[in-house]
Amino acid sequence: MDPATMSPERLKYAQEAAKRQRSEGTKQYVDLHYTDNDRLRSLIDDPFADHKALDGFPSPLNSGDHIKFLILGAGIGGIVSAVRLVQAGFTPEQIVIAEVAGGVGGTWYWNRYPGLHCDVEAYVYLPLLEETGYMPTQKYASGVEIRTYLVQLLQRFGLLERVLFRTKISGLQWDDGNHTWRTDMTTTRGPEGKEKGTIWANAEFVILVSGVLHYSHVPKIPGMAGFEGAMFHTSRWDYNATGGLSDTPFPKMDKLEGKRVGIIGTGATSVQVVPEVSKYAKEVYVFQRTPSQVFTRGQRNTELDEWREKIATGPGWQAARMENLSEHLAGHNTPGMVNLVDDEWSKLKAYCAVIGSKQFGIVTPDKIPKHIGKFQAIDEFDTTRCRKRISDIVQNKDTAEKLMAWYFTWCKRPTFSDVYLQSFNKPNVHLIDTDGKGVDSLTPHGVIANNQEYPIDILILSTGFRSPGYAAADQSARLGIEIVGRNNLRLTDKVAAKGATSLHGVFTHDFPNLFWCNVGQTAATASYTHTLDVLGQHVAYIISEAHKRIPASADNRGKRVVIEPSEAAEEAYCTRLMQGAAYYSSLAVCTPSYITLEGEYLKEGDQMDMMKKARGSPWSEGMVSFTRMLEGWREGDRMEGVEVVVV
Repeated sequence: MDPATMSPERLKYAQEAAKRQRSEGTKQYVDLHYTDNDRLRSLIDDPFADHKALDGFPSPLNSGDHIKFLILGAGIGGIVSAVRLVQAGFTPEQIVIAEVAGGVGGTWYWNRYPGLHCDVEAYVYLPLLEETGYMPTQKYASGVEIRTYLVQLLQRFGLLERVLFRTKISGLQWDDGNHTWRTDMTTTRGPEGKEKGTIWANAEFVILVSGVLHYSHVPKIPGMAGFEGAMFHTSRWDYNATGGLSDTPFPKMDKLEGKRVGIIGTGATSVQVVPEVSKYAKEVYVFQRTPSQVFTRGQRNTELDEWREKIATGPGWQAARMENLSEHLAGHNTPGMVNLVDDEWSKLKAYCAVIGSKQFGIVTPDKIPKHIGKFQAIDEFDTTRCRKRISDIVQNKDTAEKLMAWYFTWCKRPTFSDVYLQSFNKPNVHLIDTDGKGVDSLTPHGVIANNQEYPIDILILSTGFRSPGYAAADQSARLGIEIVGRNNLRLTDKVAAKGATSLHGVFTHDFPNLFWCNVGQTAATASYTHTLDVLGQHVAYIISEAHKRIPASADNRGKRVVIEPSEAAEEAYCTRLMQGAAYYSSLAVCTPSYITLEGEYLKEGDQMDMMKKARGSPWSEGMVSFTRMLEGWREGDRMEGVEVVVV
């Protein structure tokens, strides 16, 4: 668009986005898993594992074992996948969950920072509430409550003893003779967690569920390794440095008294951390590259009467509530449709630009400018009221101006807080806005930003995670493991040649009995649990239905199935996704962020590159439409497009 024809507001958006464009894209971050610097590598060590206790637990898997199911990850996705298999008729003893951490919870295991709460309503976000009868204590659950609930969930379904902690899958090789996956794993053992080892097993089925917020990263800041004070990433909070304990949502961080604390980052994590740190630290310097949109939270306790009469109202209530939120986000809230969640999330009218909607139809290339313009017009109300809220709360006019976000609501995940903006009215909290550049460097005792040094004693890196879109089509690259299918075909090579290729975003031809659950080629909404539950049920259905193809007779005891989609079926599915890819052209006007792979997603390539990228698009009509499509496919148990062989 010609800048001369832009409104002042749209021009401001474009100017702010341009400030943040970096030619290095995602390479501006340190890969903490592979860095040679011990100080930086230690930022992702597990500070929460009780290694002595874990060494005493009986292992659910010994090297050389043959198992039915191996699930990668004991976060919400892995837990839901395991439970759905049990509900489909398989037993807990047939399942092993490999988890690299020393405990259960995935992102809720790693993230234990003060103030941590989920930004999605607990009645929607916590999985399997209807099955367990659990009532969350608050509308928005704390990280502590979520982590505790997930442990209880595994216990309830007899799966806690089936978790193999401190174990990472390092390689998967399909054995066509044995019809199993040879799975190589690396382990960490010993009282201090420093004894490295390897084990292997043969698994009939492998399900990869590694989550989207598990790969912590930090920007490449000169001098970082030489900083002499305490330094940690928010996903590995150091309570030895701050004081307090990780088993309470609002710990008393008495060791911060008299300390100068620097916090780099102003995303969803920092929005929760800053108010808590500012209660105890002498000075808090918040270094900002891009401000967050901050809407109201509206936290409140769950009342028993409301729970019984308005929330947990009968069979299917949680699935209906999940879909109600997704439909409101997609703009499918028809007249008379009650907003069950009724919070700020559910009222954001333009967020469907990044999660899909049926209301805009198929977007052809010639309609893209008009399509983007529609979203921009829809979003004006929410972005305007968000900035006004800042000016109403933050007393210093200059600080208020710097806290205002100048990008569209769908470009970064919005945040929700009733205390973050108020923190900047405290005399000990200082916003250091870098006008899109980020901090310049670190010294042994300070942070340099805008050519000025700020002396600090403790540095908190609230710098987030690798983008969920990173290698979304290639589970091998995404997880850092080599996956080799039939005829020694590497998954990375298949993706390189064809782009994203799957049926329903959960399995692919030439990689039998291998499934995965994430956002690539599926559907998205504000609650990732919703996506994971839909996919977990779908995968469990495919596997259980395939087993029904084994004829019932004594001679067939011990028979197994080999499952994969046909090439024709996965190509037809990818074609459908390509038809909706232009819907997501709204990302073209976004400031760089993890949603756009720091701008890499928006770079134009040749026609083949663009086609490969389009194949990896999410379902353009939104979460509920995607669910109805899967349900329609399952009707009649035809398993259309799936090849099942009994061996």
